[in-house]
Amino acid sequence: MQKQSERSVVEQPLVYKLIENIEKVVVGKGKEIELSLIALLSGGHVLLEDVPGVGKTMMVRAIARSIGGEFKRIQFTPDLLPSDVTGVSVFSQKTMEFHFRPGPVMANIVLADEINRTSPKTQAALLEALEEGSVTTDGETRIIQQPFLVMATQNPIEYGGTYPLPEAQLDRFLFKFRIGYPTKSEELEVLNRVEKQHPIETLFPVIELDELLEMKKQVKTVFVNENVKQYIINIVSETRHHPAVFLGASPRASIALMKAGQAYAFMQDRDYVIPDDIKYLAPYILQHRLILNSESKLSNASTDRVIEEVLELVGIPTGKERAQ
Repeated sequence: MQKQSERSVVEQPLVYKLIENIEKVVVGKGKEIELSLIALLSGGHVLLEDVPGVGKTMMVRAIARSIGGEFKRIQFTPDLLPSDVTGVSVFSQKTMEFHFRPGPVMANIVLADEINRTSPKTQAALLEALEEGSVTTDGETRIIQQPFLVMATQNPIEYGGTYPLPEAQLDRFLFKFRIGYPTKSEELEVLNRVEKQHPIETLFPVIELDELLEMKKQVKTVFVNENVKQYIINIVSETRHHPAVFLGASPRASIALMKAGQAYAFMQDRDYVIPDDIKYLAPYILQHRLILNSESKLSNASTDRVIEEVLELVGIPTGKERAQ
């Protein structure tokens, strides 16, 4: 596996331009930027789990500025209500009618900051948005404008006053990963960049939303061979039978692997998915979807190790992956 700060060689010109722009603000986090853009292109969402101050919020803001999309931030607190997320109908005395006031989730890029600090009731307000790209209030379903990406953050260190995300909500995130601390040289570069003015203040869009939507359409046309689909199914199925696992990955994980594989192949400027695409993405897609059994937890087993064993066990298919 590549080092955390490394990313793949991106061949798709527009995606490369996007990454290059984001890296003007975010130093040394190429792989994390790459995974975030895979989620954006495939219609998925990201859960960032890391300590405060490593650049989670700044990366989300840089992505939003680079595509010229509408950015909204939700600071999750114990007193936050579901309507504070989805929106609420307000009565106007002038028109004598109720008018819907959209909540912050009705944006292109949404930062759900410290999502585990709010109650399960408010956390659940995001479920429909994450899965279906819509919100339902007062009996009416409203579609969220595309592109739509939710990037949620949570602190893995502080557990006081937090509400762990239920499995049903974790399953709705395409990726879960950490940003990680920078190296000494990267941290020096951060200091140099922010010494006089933060680079986020001078960051401008490098692609239009229409161009991004067109790329999302192209991602869906990337060919997935039947052998690659079977490889995905074999990996996901094996997680359900691993002796250390109490609850394995669901069919939603299979769909996530296929869609992320299409986006990753598109970023490499390929029109077909290869098994190595799936193998590369599997750890980021599966690790938050597995629940280990009691015996494994007592023996300090980890989901990362389980996924490594699954990938070693499942044979990589051979043959042509191109569309015939």
